[in-house]
Amino acid sequence: MKVCAVIPARNEGRTIRAIASATRAQVSQVIVVDDGSDDDTAEQLQGLDVQLIRRPQAGGKAAALADGFTQALHNECQWVVTLDGDGQHNPADISRLLEVARIRPQQLILGARVRQRHRQPGLRKFANRFADFWISWASGQHVADSQTGFRVYPRALLQQVQPSTSRRHGFVYETAMLIDGARAGFPCIAVAIDSVYHADARPSFFRPGKDVWEIFCFVFCKIILSGGYWHGLWRSLTQKSQGLSD
Repeated sequence: MKVCAVIPARNEGRTIRAIASATRAQVSQVIVVDDGSDDDTAEQLQGLDVQLIRRPQAGGKAAALADGFTQALHNECQWVVTLDGDGQHNPADISRLLEVARIRPQQLILGARVRQRHRQPGLRKFANRFADFWISWASGQHVADSQTGFRVYPRALLQQVQPSTSRRHGFVYETAMLIDGARAGFPCIAVAIDSVYHADARPSFFRPGKDVWEIFCFVFCKIILSGGYWHGLWRSLTQKSQGLSD
């Protein structure tokens, strides 16, 4: 079955060529969405066997992902891998995520950054765990790393679940994929990967204060509109013993 990778990229000129090349070695097709970069991100891809989508203005990660998903569906991809262009995700791990995807074709596969988690910045670690609790509740499942962008989406999920892209940074968009996906019959399963943080990496687009607040408001509304979704909380807590797929 055809596997595509979608890599949203904004000002990733230092890393995008190596990431795209290593990813292309793992999948049938790579789609890079250049989200209005003002550096040489697009030029770095010259000569590589990748499909480039150039957005004239930055619309945020949500819009970039949505454009990439639309193209992947048009290209008849059966699974769509997403990973960041800054080197935080190791393309060599794609094969491990796809191995689980083939066994669990109706599930959203998460590359959960639980190995060497001590390397995560303290505020970032707290924000991620805070988000994990609420997203697990709202989706009725234990989510080991709700903020990871390293995922494998089955085609049917992308066809059925298409969240709004109005929040530019994409973290709410990816949260909606977890919650609405689970409620549509596409629960997630996590594959343990390393936490990778490069000393010379560009600053993260994730803002622990503002973004976590937006995620919390979105998730809280989901819970309230579901009457508290108490059985979802119960499921999220009792699933913890299932652990991670290695």
